[in-house]
Amino acid sequence: MSFSSDVKEELSRQVPGARHCQIAETAAIISFCGHVKINAQDRFSIRIQTENVWVARKFFTLLQKTFKIETEIAVRRGNNQKKTRTYVIAVLDHEETIRILQAAKLLNSDLEIEENLSLKHNVIVQKNCCRRAFLRGAFLAAGSISDPHRFYHYEIVCATSHKAEQLKELICGFDIDAKIVQRKKYYVVYVKEGSQIVSLLGLMEANVSLMELENVRILKEMRNSVNRKVNCEAANINKTVNAAVKQIEDITYIKDSVGFSGLSESLGEIAQLRLQYPEATLKELGLMLNPSVGKSGVNHRLRKLSRIAEELRGNKEENYYD
Repeated sequence: MSFSSDVKEELSRQVPGARHCQIAETAAIISFCGHVKINAQDRFSIRIQTENVWVARKFFTLLQKTFKIETEIAVRRGNNQKKTRTYVIAVLDHEETIRILQAAKLLNSDLEIEENLSLKHNVIVQKNCCRRAFLRGAFLAAGSISDPHRFYHYEIVCATSHKAEQLKELICGFDIDAKIVQRKKYYVVYVKEGSQIVSLLGLMEANVSLMELENVRILKEMRNSVNRKVNCEAANINKTVNAAVKQIEDITYIKDSVGFSGLSESLGEIAQLRLQYPEATLKELGLMLNPSVGKSGVNHRLRKLSRIAEELRGNKEENYYD
């Protein structure tokens, strides 16, 4: 199974103990993947249709525990090559449907469908625990999460911009930076930062998946840290090698052009050492001198040799002494 399916399986086993949280999660599932039908006789029914068995099982469990409603899960097999299974749970009894919709605050006093996810005005998401339950139901019904080994991405697909804005407000209420993007006719609320996705899994009580994601993040960070250090060291080595090659080219040019006889003792000494030890660092060259000289002193002398070489290349005639 995919990581997203593993998360949903884990969430399907998390049933809130408090009835108000059970109602909040039920409301989210109906809101994000449910359909309310009204027939010609003004009789209501609810139908949940999903390709994810864990969503179907969770809704089935919530109906039993919260409303004492017994229903069945119908399984349909698609005609496509993959023979995709679709799970359908229907509440056909009018009175039971009304009871569910009123409890979920999806029906107003005039028996009209009215969905309001406002954090300020809807009692379904007034409590912090109910917001977490609602978020869990919304993710189960319309969410997905990428494989953390590849990249970090958490999203919930919404049918309307209004619903997306309200869901974004709910997630941002937990100090998580959720954003919205339009994808064809849908609106997607998403989070891309790894640590914030970890927080979301914790809020939804997917603790096993949370630990798995954290382990992946730790390994990735360690790998990235090692790569950064290796790249930095490689860059420093390349810089040192390139500098040494340039120094040797300059010193060789001086030697072939005018020789070392016109150089001061200190410059001649460092020139001989650089040619003799082309792979030595500045520190190592400095320790070979008598008396020894620090890195800055060695660098100063090599720079002076480079200037001399450049002047010789420009056919400038000067005496080169300290």
